[in-house]
Amino acid sequence: MVELTPEEKKTLITRNLQETLGEDKLNKVLTERDLKIYWGTATTGKPHVAYFVPMSKIADFLKAGCEVTILFADLHAYLDNMKAPWSLLELRTQYYEQVIKAMLSSIGVPLEKLKFVKGSDYQLSKEYTLDVYKLSSVVTQHDAKKAGAEVVKQVEYPLLSGLLYPGLQALDEEYLKVDAQFGGVDQRKIFTFSEKYLPQLGYEKRIHFMNPMVPGLAGGKMSSSEEDSKIDLLDSPANVKKKLKKAFCEPGNIADNGLLSFVKHVLFSLFKEGEGFEVCREAEHGGNVTFLKYEDLEKYYAEDKLHPGDLKATVEKYINRLLDPIRKIFETPALQKLSAAAYPPPAKVKAGAAPAAGADEDAPHRLDIRVGKVIEVARHPDADTLYVLKIDLAEAQPRTIISGLVKFVTEQELDQRLVAVLCNLKPSKMRGILSEGMVLCTSNADHTVVEPIVVPEKAAPGSRLAFEGYSGTPDEQLNPKKKVWEKLSVDLKTNSDGLAVWKDNFLLTPDGEKLSSKLANCAIK
Repeated sequence: MVELTPEEKKTLITRNLQETLGEDKLNKVLTERDLKIYWGTATTGKPHVAYFVPMSKIADFLKAGCEVTILFADLHAYLDNMKAPWSLLELRTQYYEQVIKAMLSSIGVPLEKLKFVKGSDYQLSKEYTLDVYKLSSVVTQHDAKKAGAEVVKQVEYPLLSGLLYPGLQALDEEYLKVDAQFGGVDQRKIFTFSEKYLPQLGYEKRIHFMNPMVPGLAGGKMSSSEEDSKIDLLDSPANVKKKLKKAFCEPGNIADNGLLSFVKHVLFSLFKEGEGFEVCREAEHGGNVTFLKYEDLEKYYAEDKLHPGDLKATVEKYINRLLDPIRKIFETPALQKLSAAAYPPPAKVKAGAAPAAGADEDAPHRLDIRVGKVIEVARHPDADTLYVLKIDLAEAQPRTIISGLVKFVTEQELDQRLVAVLCNLKPSKMRGILSEGMVLCTSNADHTVVEPIVVPEKAAPGSRLAFEGYSGTPDEQLNPKKKVWEKLSVDLKTNSDGLAVWKDNFLLTPDGEKLSSKLANCAIK
């Protein structure tokens, strides 16, 4: 095997990255020895095809002779707003390890060159715990919250666990004994936090490598929680075809094109010498063409010489080629059982009864209902019956929500009031102003009396409301074509005591308090 020069190693290490922090140190280390790098992943949502982006970069690191550690950050998964419940933590960590090893094998990465570590194996040690305390004595709340802004779920009243998250990630660099950490550009604030605070504990500053964020199939970030934006690693060929068919792929658009990004950051980095992106098409549509450089493909697509349908068909071929070995590995009964146990479907659970065996498609857990606080009330400039409300939902910015309450509730009654807000409706314009949700109200039969549901005064803005007996993650956004809200709202009402229910299951705050209305036996809309 030909020994690479330090410059050749650096080229491999940094290609396709969006940013590198600590380039001088990188140059110095490469002249002395091979670089030690770690990549960590919190074991939360199911890994999807976008994980091939860091996997292909790990392949680059290994080609450059780097020593690579992969961290399964199980404690981080729990600390980030309990995205992985404690009861599922070990199962999800096992699933991540199996699926990531299968991905690496799929792209020809020899596993013996990698080191796999579970966070809780060292993060519960006496030494690490003491360093967490030391770090907490020098880090401000402001810096901790700012560092996690792009990664940790943000709320107005953050849990202490989310503030600890950046500090633990910084300490991981020292305890894994690496020169560098690799992650997405969304980790940048955590990386600069680490560079600021590790030296205050007497530890050296590390190098940081950042990948760009790859657009999802629907445009925007590819996310585990957005079903249509990602292809699961165990999706069947039929599902891959279905999802790619829906993928956002505008003719000539190279700026927000998840398919082209995948081709650039995954396929071209994996192609062997002389191998290219081969598009097969009928002669009347231009015939077959092979691109040996990504830049040539991008230019060709920007000039409208390649139809989106042909791009999708070609990407489908390559994705299935990557997924086939993973599907085969997960055909074993043991791994199928692990997959089902680590990611059980949202299930309907009646009080006093055992959980249902499968998911309940039209259950109210799909509704993202949260406590909001009205902080501003104004009349709609173009509609006499509408208010324009600014509502604090403990997000980065208050949401603008249009509500038709002018005839029923005064501005003074609404101002500073706690309300229940349906947050995952598709935003829509109402008389020219975008409304980002709906205030839930009760109404009598002839619609002469309408009032917002009464929220217990102790409820915190941003806290999620749930129906008794139902568990599961709400949809990222309710699909208007599926009429999810319309179907579920039929059974959403107040009972004879004026308490909000869905099919006799109470709507509750996180503390178990019930929501109510002075209107009994009335619909909630």
